[in-house]
Amino acid sequence: MESLIGLLLAPPLLGAAVLLLGGRRLDRVGHWIGTALAATSFAVAVVLFADLLGRDAGDRTLTQHLYSWVPVGGFQADIAFRLDQLSMTFVLLVTSVGTLIHLYSVGYMEHDERRRRFFGYLNLFLAAMLLLVLADNYLLLYVGWEGVGLASFLLIGFWQHKPSAATAAKKAFVVNRVGDIGLAIAILVMFTTFGTFAFGEVLPAAADGGATETTMTLIGLMLLLAACGKSAQVPLQSWLGDAMEGPTPVSALIHAATMVTAGVYLIVRSGAIFEAAPDAQTAVIVVGAVTLIFGAIVGCAKDDIKKALAGSTMSQIGYMMLAAGLGPIGFVFAIMHLVTHGFFKAGLFLGAGSVMHGMNDEVDMRRYGGLRRYMPITFVTFGLGYLAIIGFPYLSGFFSKDEIIYAAFGRGGTQGWILGGVTLLGAGLTAYYMTRIMILTFFGEKRWQPDAAGHEPHPHESPRTMTIPMIVLAVGSVSAGFLFNLNHAFVDWLSPVTGIAEGDSPVSHLTVSIAATTVMLIGVAIAWWQYGRRPVPEHAPTGRWVTRAARRDLLQDDFNHAAFVLPGNYLTRGLVYVDHKLVDGVVNGTAAAFGGLSGRLRRVQNGYARSYAVSMFGGAALLIAVTLLMRAV
Repeated sequence: MESLIGLLLAPPLLGAAVLLLGGRRLDRVGHWIGTALAATSFAVAVVLFADLLGRDAGDRTLTQHLYSWVPVGGFQADIAFRLDQLSMTFVLLVTSVGTLIHLYSVGYMEHDERRRRFFGYLNLFLAAMLLLVLADNYLLLYVGWEGVGLASFLLIGFWQHKPSAATAAKKAFVVNRVGDIGLAIAILVMFTTFGTFAFGEVLPAAADGGATETTMTLIGLMLLLAACGKSAQVPLQSWLGDAMEGPTPVSALIHAATMVTAGVYLIVRSGAIFEAAPDAQTAVIVVGAVTLIFGAIVGCAKDDIKKALAGSTMSQIGYMMLAAGLGPIGFVFAIMHLVTHGFFKAGLFLGAGSVMHGMNDEVDMRRYGGLRRYMPITFVTFGLGYLAIIGFPYLSGFFSKDEIIYAAFGRGGTQGWILGGVTLLGAGLTAYYMTRIMILTFFGEKRWQPDAAGHEPHPHESPRTMTIPMIVLAVGSVSAGFLFNLNHAFVDWLSPVTGIAEGDSPVSHLTVSIAATTVMLIGVAIAWWQYGRRPVPEHAPTGRWVTRAARRDLLQDDFNHAAFVLPGNYLTRGLVYVDHKLVDGVVNGTAAAFGGLSGRLRRVQNGYARSYAVSMFGGAALLIAVTLLMRAV
């Protein structure tokens, strides 16, 4: 079965090559080729999953070594794949949700002239993410890491004729490059310390104390920096909201099953490193807790439906990061929430795209209202995703989020109470902003108006190529959490790789569930009181300074501009001044001096014999005078 691992990557790689390099004759069928090849990867994943299930829990790691990539002296890097319970979980998520998004895109991108190229980029994205999670060593993981960054740049800026889309793509690329530097430094330190990049050698050595705590802390912090970039965590979160300029299927792919989950995968896969570096582990918790609240507040203030969901993604990934920072007690639940989030957040983004499809690409929720009557399938599927993400009892988010809250309280002491309080507050904010989205979009009276050309939207249900993926994802949103918790199935599946530890929590699971449900209901009630019982104003109210800051993404771009852009501009101007005045001054001054001297010396060569004779006589006289002077001395 090991030979099948490489076949997971082959179909999307082939699709990317064919669709991007093929001629226009593929325009009519390119989208179906891309979708079929994505589905082929999913089929291979199911076969491999069935094989792993048939093995003993301790014998579920498959490896495939293709060839030695860089064998140079003591430097050894292999093209090798590793399939275990952790990577298998990601493979199933990426290929299943990715295939559904491909199918959805068939209808969503139906009238786009560059649809074949779009599907080529989707296949490239899928292949890069699979390489990332299947890599057997950190260096090969880095290749997939950069491949995901490249594909996201191409997809976010797919409509590059829009300046906002081109700018968003560049912003995502640059911000992620900051995080990528962290991963590069971590890999270099790993090789210097352990002499290898392979997971099977680095992680056991880290667990056995093969390096000092200072070294492990440096590696852990650099890995965290990389995770912050890919998973849009504070302080590298500013690109995520702007990434909504890409087509909606891109938002679903990036925000649900692929790019933003890469950082969580990196932290959990490197768990032994963080266990050996408590300070780095604490930093992961702090980043997750801060981002959890940060993203939720931003989501509460956005009127753009996709940007509100982007803030939600930031917040939900914060839950996962916080859980991953708790160590073995949180690793399994971080991945569980990642998978359930993949179902309901993909469904929510596809639902948002369906709404935009029926509303002439309008994204302002203040221009919606009452759409449940016009788009019943979208309303039901989006509604189920909404109930799942707010933690409605016995839906997927209820199981995974409650476990993270319980693990946060299990941290112990004052820190445990603080983290537990933060996770509960996040649950309340999630219920608030998601209820706000539901009310503004699907309830009340219609609020849309004719555009500048006098065309009024005529909302309608999306075609079946779009609604079928939404229905499948809605089923996953409802049932995934229950299936994972049935007889502790997910914990038993993943714990041989991640480990599992029971925390001594001061609260019981029942108490956590009651508290989380109560907070959720309070959030729903407040949103209903604000938006369900009174007319929605045509223009967003200015609000207090907190509201204004939240609408500006809590001033994250303002901070980056003040902290990095302006100093960079001043530094550049200073360097230009030094270059012009000092460097060019010295160079040009030296050139002018030699030029002037040569010009004056040139005058001596005037062509007159008498002048040359006088020069020779003067030189001889000077030589005689010097000789006589030296003898006298």
